[in-house]
Amino acid sequence: MIFLKRQLPLAITFVMGVAFALQYYIPHPVSEGAITKVSDWMKIISGFALVLGIASVFHVHAVKIRRQAPGWGYSGVLFAAIVTTMGVGFWSGGENKADGAQTAFGWLYDYTMVPLQGTMFSILAFFIASAAYRAFRARSPEASVLLVSAVVVMMGRVPLGQFLAPWTWNVTQWLLNVLNSAVRRAILIGVSMGSVGLSLKIILGKERSYLGGGKDQ
Repeated sequence: MIFLKRQLPLAITFVMGVAFALQYYIPHPVSEGAITKVSDWMKIISGFALVLGIASVFHVHAVKIRRQAPGWGYSGVLFAAIVTTMGVGFWSGGENKADGAQTAFGWLYDYTMVPLQGTMFSILAFFIASAAYRAFRARSPEASVLLVSAVVVMMGRVPLGQFLAPWTWNVTQWLLNVLNSAVRRAILIGVSMGSVGLSLKIILGKERSYLGGGKDQ
């Protein structure tokens, strides 16, 4: 059992990680065919992982409902939503439209999922406004620069601001295309280096948290 839980996953991770890394630098028909075949395997595994994830969600919320833990009513709503959506989806064949007419699955998506997404984004606006209020308080020179830059960008991105201060458009474009691009590239470089480091730790078996028992498992 220890072999199946520890050594075998580590060996598979090492072999596949090295193979994928080398394949990128070997543009040969054999390697291209191998990566295509492995990609098909990944799609199949993803399907099984989706089923496992759905079963895990059902199990966790079923236990919550059975014990009537705080918020168990929301778990019941989740159950009803999942079952209803899956049932309507299978009944409609997974199609939003059929013969030019909207199916029940398409109606459920357009008139349930889309409004809920809009509601969530609307709620996020209040959190963003609260975070902006805390971040833009000029308590230091850096915060003052952030505040002035934010005001200029906001004025340069709306018609009213451009009407009141036409110069904000050019300044906004310079801030977004020069300073913002440079910072974004630096962040992307840092994230890429971190991803490479984490990938090497996983391939070499130093990072084992994906096994479910922490890196010391």
